[in-house]
Amino acid sequence: MRLIPRKLFLTRGVGIHKEKLTSFELALREAGIAQFNLVRVSSIFPPHCQIVSKEEGLQLLQAGEIVFSVIAEMSSNEPGRRMAASIGVARPADHDKYGYLSEHHTYGQTEQEAGDYAEDLAATMLATTLGINFDANKDYNERKEQYMMGGEIVDSTSITMAVTAAPGGVWTTVISAAILI
Repeated sequence: MRLIPRKLFLTRGVGIHKEKLTSFELALREAGIAQFNLVRVSSIFPPHCQIVSKEEGLQLLQAGEIVFSVIAEMSSNEPGRRMAASIGVARPADHDKYGYLSEHHTYGQTEQEAGDYAEDLAATMLATTLGINFDANKDYNERKEQYMMGGEIVDSTSITMAVTAAPGGVWTTVISAAILI
């Protein structure tokens, strides 16, 4: 039996609670994926896989189902601590080839910074796999233009949840996830 996902959706959430585990559960609930048995997998975007909306993806799943996922998460109970969790996506123009998903979790970055970083990670991994020449010292936006102009990478994107940890010493957890169906 081969398990090759044909659909994928992106989601994100944040949870706040006095217990770290419960804050993680609440982040999963906000993301809409707490009712599944999530199995973390590595970061390959399958050939011929289609990105669908969260709503469409959720309709294809049942509570309790074992669901493969790529998840980025970050937690803190330090009041005022900025944190972010992001998933980057890079898809090749040739749908017979695989792409990449990346997980990035960090302290201190804004939503835009973390999202750009995750997207850059995924696009760079794909570019190296495809043999695309690029200057690693250039800014991501410059490299992104190089990637797209080569015609090998059709699309890159990201989903990010970034917040400042809640006051009072409670746990704040952020997650971003790619759910493979």
